[in-house]
Amino acid sequence: MRTRRRRLTPAYRLAVAICRPLLVVLTRREWRGAENLPADGGFVVAVNHLSYLDVFTAGHFLHDNGHTPHVLGKAEVFAVPVVGAIARAAEQIPVHRETGRAATAYRAVVEAVRAGWCVVIYPEGTLTRDPALWPMRGKTGAARVALETRCPVVPVAQWGVHEILPPYAVLPHLLPRRLVRVRAGAPVDLSDLYDRPLTTEVLVEATERVMRALTAELETIRGERAPVGTGFDPRVHGLPVTGKPSGRRRTAGVLAPPAVGEVRR
Repeated sequence: MRTRRRRLTPAYRLAVAICRPLLVVLTRREWRGAENLPADGGFVVAVNHLSYLDVFTAGHFLHDNGHTPHVLGKAEVFAVPVVGAIARAAEQIPVHRETGRAATAYRAVVEAVRAGWCVVIYPEGTLTRDPALWPMRGKTGAARVALETRCPVVPVAQWGVHEILPPYAVLPHLLPRRLVRVRAGAPVDLSDLYDRPLTTEVLVEATERVMRALTAELETIRGERAPVGTGFDPRVHGLPVTGKPSGRRRTAGVLAPPAVGEVRR
């Protein structure tokens, strides 16, 4: 199905010209489910977060399948010289996490979706702290946007990019070329919630549906089942909600499994 790509800004074209050839050279790709991306109109893409690089691999998937991704990203990135300027000029959307200013980003996303944009949201809000890199409990922002605008919300799972740059790692592993799998699922059905007030109960239910759909796509990619439950909760394990975790063992760049006797979920 053909899609109508929005007019690209010069900064977006520059980012594509720099990043896409590098991704083509440095990764092998297995992409599935592009037919589930809406051909017209605004929509939300809910993506799992494994690595600082996965914004590029998800963007590569969307761009090459006819969509211009506008990523909801942490404000700190937009403060980085040059990088931040390019991100702003490429119409990416900053969010001040865990502050009152986060509402500004929410309104920007709603307006973007209503204008027909493809908006990428990481519903976990940060890199996953799950020891096996399964999606954590989601925040309600993506579901709130979908319910307010009644736009499609498409779960897009990815796997393999963490082998290039593990969570919070600094140096990438470029060789051998890693296989990056990206899979888009069918839009999550939230239609029965559209006419209900946006109560905490409704937002939690919608968010859990999105996270279940996202986890199911990742299960298909990985060929295994995720642990039963609503997802890893950093607060339960005494981990910060955002920022690099400390005080936990790491194995091969991944948070080590909980110690004996520690509650997993």
